[in-house]
Amino acid sequence: MARSALATRARGRILTMFSGDPNGTPDWVTALGTGDDAGYFGPGSAVWEVHSGLPTVVAGIRALLMQTLHPGAMAGVHDHSRYREDPLGRLAGTVRWVLTTTFADRRQAEAACAWVSQLHHRVTGEYLGADGTTIAYSAGDSDLVAWVHCVFADAFIGSHETWGGDIPGGSDQYVREWALAGELMGMPAPPRSRAELDAAIAAYLPVLRRDERVDEAVRWLRKPPLGAGVGPAYRVLFAGAVASLPDRYRELLGLKRPRWPAIALTGIALSVMGRLLGSESSSLAYTRRRLDRLATEQAAAPSHGDQNG
Repeated sequence: MARSALATRARGRILTMFSGDPNGTPDWVTALGTGDDAGYFGPGSAVWEVHSGLPTVVAGIRALLMQTLHPGAMAGVHDHSRYREDPLGRLAGTVRWVLTTTFADRRQAEAACAWVSQLHHRVTGEYLGADGTTIAYSAGDSDLVAWVHCVFADAFIGSHETWGGDIPGGSDQYVREWALAGELMGMPAPPRSRAELDAAIAAYLPVLRRDERVDEAVRWLRKPPLGAGVGPAYRVLFAGAVASLPDRYRELLGLKRPRWPAIALTGIALSVMGRLLGSESSSLAYTRRRLDRLATEQAAAPSHGDQNG
C-alpha cells in the first residue's frame, strides 16, 4: 500500500511538471478532444511518433541547454523569464505549446503559436556583443525564432534517436514535417532535412558563446528545485541530455560527458517513468477522441449521391 501511494505521488509530481496539473488533464489537454479537423500532422506522422515518446522529457533539457549559448536568447531568459521562481510553470508552458501544435486541430495549433509569438514580442532588451557593442534584441526577431526552432527540433530528434524507436520516414521526415511549426512561429525558411538542420545550427557557431549568464543557467538546469521525490531522477535525465549533445556544443557549454553510463541509465529512468505514467498520455487520449468523433461524423454524413436523391 505504501509503495502504491509513493508511486501515485511520483506520478502526480511528474504530470504537474509537464502539464501543470497532477492528473495530467488541464483545460488545454481536454481541449484537444474538441475541434473540426485532424490537425496539421496526425497518426502515422513522424511528428506524432517523436512527440508522443518519453525521450521528449530529455529533449526539453537538451534544448534549454543549447538555447543558453545564443547571447540574445540567454539575455531574454535572464531578463524576462521567471524560471528561478516558477521552474515548473515555464516547463509546462513549453509542453503546452509543443503538444497543442502537434495534436490539436489547426485552429488551436495556430492560436497556440500566435499566443507564444505575442509573448515573444514583449521580450525585448539589450546585451553586449563579443566586441563590447550593445545589441538590441527581441525574442520575436527572426534570428532568435530560427535558433529556438532549430535547437528544439535537434533536441527532439536527437533524443528520440538515442532512446526512442523507429521514426516513420526517418529523421529527415521529422525535420520536414516539424518545419511547419517554424513557419507558424514566423520562421521564413526552416530546415527540411537533418543535414539542413545540422547546418543551420552550425551556422550560429560564430555567435554562440559561454559567459557568466550561461554558467548560471546551466547550474540551475543541473539542479532545479524539484523536490526530493523527483530531483534524483531528474539528475539522471540531465546527465543523459549532456551525454547526448554533440561534442562541440557540450564543450562550448563547459560540460563534460559523464564518466558513468548516463545514456543507459537515462533509458532505465525513462522506462520507469513510462510504467508510472501508463502506455498513453492524456493528450494523446483526448486527441484520439477527437479523431474518432470526426470519423463517426464523417461516416454518418450523407454521401453526395444521397443528397441528390
